[in-house]
Amino acid sequence: MDTAATDGARSDPRRYAQRRLRTGALVLVSIVVLGVVPVVFGLQALSRDPVFDTLDQLAVPGWAATETVDDVSGSRWCLLDCRLRERTVKSERSPEETAQVYEGSLRGDGWRPWQVSHCPEQPAKGSYTCWRRDELTLDLWVREPACVPPPVNGEPAVVPSPDPSTEAGECTGSLVSVKVRNAIDDDRTRPQPSTDPSLTGEDPFPTLSEDPLGELTPSPS
Repeated sequence: MDTAATDGARSDPRRYAQRRLRTGALVLVSIVVLGVVPVVFGLQALSRDPVFDTLDQLAVPGWAATETVDDVSGSRWCLLDCRLRERTVKSERSPEETAQVYEGSLRGDGWRPWQVSHCPEQPAKGSYTCWRRDELTLDLWVREPACVPPPVNGEPAVVPSPDPSTEAGECTGSLVSVKVRNAIDDDRTRPQPSTDPSLTGEDPFPTLSEDPLGELTPSPS
């Protein structure tokens, strides 16, 4: 810049102050852009559990993965509680065909069948299998959909007698539930107690509900 112009700007206090203000504003904007953007992307990466990305990459056809609902709880670093990932998916085809597709995809992705007691921990209808890969365990439950209307105002819904001609078309497909846990937090990886309930009068693994995976709460959108 011309020395005379610089001296002229400094000789006018208002012009000099405005120039410094513009320079400071540009520096501040640069700091915000360079600092905030990486933080935003970093938080997004932390909030998205990589296990769900792994499940997204399973080689299953589109008809076997519709209306996906994910839920996550616990800490990724196992602070107090280790992370629990749950996914519920609807399939357009039968439980038998859907289970075959998912089991084949899990094998192709490096998961291995895990023959362990308490798989499932509670009686379950349909196909229930357990899997392990590296530091993770996975429960896969494929069954027929629950074609019952939800409760209304806290009262059980009255299920009308369906028309046999329309029932098959309205209640088809299957429901898939996947639960992924850290192996160190899965009780089934530890020595199991050999207590006989008949001797103690207590069942060390009581059945609390009919759902072996527990209720799944959808993540808020």
